[in-house]
Amino acid sequence: MPNPLVECVPNFSEARRPEVIEDILGAITSVPGVIVLDRHSDFDHNRTVITFVGAPENIEEATFRAISTAAELIDLDKHSGEHPRIGATDVVPFVPISDITMEECVQMAQRLGRRVGEELNIPVYLYEQAATRPDRQNLENIRRGQYELLKEEIETNPERAPDFGPARIGTAGATVIGARPFLIAFNVYLSTDDVQIAKNIAKAVRHSSGGLRYVKGLGLLVEGRAQVSMNLTDYRKTPIARVVEMIRREATRYGVAVHHSELVGLIPQEALVDAAVWYLQLDQFDPGQVLEQKLYSQAAAQEQDGEVESYSFLDELADRSATPGGGSAAAFSAAAAAALVSMVARLTIGKKKYRDVEAQMTSILERSETLRAQLSEAVKEDAAAFDDLMAAYKLPKDDRNAAKRRDQAIQSATLKAAQVPLEVAEKALEVLELATKVVSSGNVNAITDGASGAALAQAALTAAGLNVRVNISDLEDRSAAKKMMVDLQSIETKAAKLQRKIDQVLKERGGLSD
Repeated sequence: MPNPLVECVPNFSEARRPEVIEDILGAITSVPGVIVLDRHSDFDHNRTVITFVGAPENIEEATFRAISTAAELIDLDKHSGEHPRIGATDVVPFVPISDITMEECVQMAQRLGRRVGEELNIPVYLYEQAATRPDRQNLENIRRGQYELLKEEIETNPERAPDFGPARIGTAGATVIGARPFLIAFNVYLSTDDVQIAKNIAKAVRHSSGGLRYVKGLGLLVEGRAQVSMNLTDYRKTPIARVVEMIRREATRYGVAVHHSELVGLIPQEALVDAAVWYLQLDQFDPGQVLEQKLYSQAAAQEQDGEVESYSFLDELADRSATPGGGSAAAFSAAAAAALVSMVARLTIGKKKYRDVEAQMTSILERSETLRAQLSEAVKEDAAAFDDLMAAYKLPKDDRNAAKRRDQAIQSATLKAAQVPLEVAEKALEVLELATKVVSSGNVNAITDGASGAALAQAALTAAGLNVRVNISDLEDRSAAKKMMVDLQSIETKAAKLQRKIDQVLKERGGLSD
């Protein structure tokens, strides 16, 4: 079943205080399932762009927390920088990535805008695809005069009334929220410190003053060098190579050259490939010739196969066939438990707050992923063991020798049918041990995910135990049966202690009550 994926690329009016950006990042990553892909801070612009992706509801919550944190830590009355801005969180675009429409992203912008206006008392303007008026589709129109002019006009000029929130401005300024296609933020530096040349070139290049369609541009002075700062709003219709070549030709008029260029945030591979094809004149180029693209396609196909296999297993489990049965379901649940442990470990690794446990979490992640693979394989092993047992019962018993061979086959298959769930129980216990560690020391924002993994591991252990018991009851080798029962009871005793520990930790770290 497809999972919707949304990208958010908020711009914050701060780059000179790293601790502020760390707090904003912490607010974003406090929401489980949100993945930060990139951060770009520019000292001269005094602006930071953060790119993160996730499910729509998670992205909305993470963005709200980021806006709230920025409002507390950034004072626009004390802010200065080359880049135009009207807010601490200046602009928030939602970009549909997969299995989500632009209209759904517009609805996200509207919901978030209303919440920011009502709960944070920050004026919100909707732009691009979410704009409520044609003149507000363009960000530059909303940002006219920047924070200083908006502060004067918002209370007196009806044209500047926000879509949500109060018609007055505090030190956090206003925020622009919307939905748009993928945008490339791209800067070209010139071999001069004459900012007027950059402004002239930006005017020639940008669409609003007669230049290239889908190009927005400003001329700035950054790090002592003239810069043409651009947003490319449709790289397919106006390729990045065409933009660079126009800047190069315009620069020649003024006796300067392109010194270097830079990306702000991320760029689609397609855009870079198009530039390479243009410059190298690869007229017969096939995208399948890119190694990474080929690998990605293969991986995606395998992932899709894995999803189909997962749903196929659940369909088979619901069928009237005896296999797969409870033993396979136990292994499946334990694998899911291991996956949750891996998730919590990943949400802890790389976080400044959890630096002291990073090595431990890395080790846990490595082991949980190994267990997940082994338990996934055990789903098939358990079903195969039961099928072998059923096949043994169907062997002929026409004479004494045939009956003897049949009995031996049944006993051998019965032993195997007991060993597989016992091994699942052992691995489920190990998953439970790992879950205890991530609940105790991992990211507190994912503590219930770790506890959910523990609950699944406990359920898997219980189900596996039932299958061990039913099979060893038919074993003629009572010493083997007794040993397996002792091993199982030891596993269950250890699991009970771990579960009590998890319950206690949940009360202490998670604030959960009985």
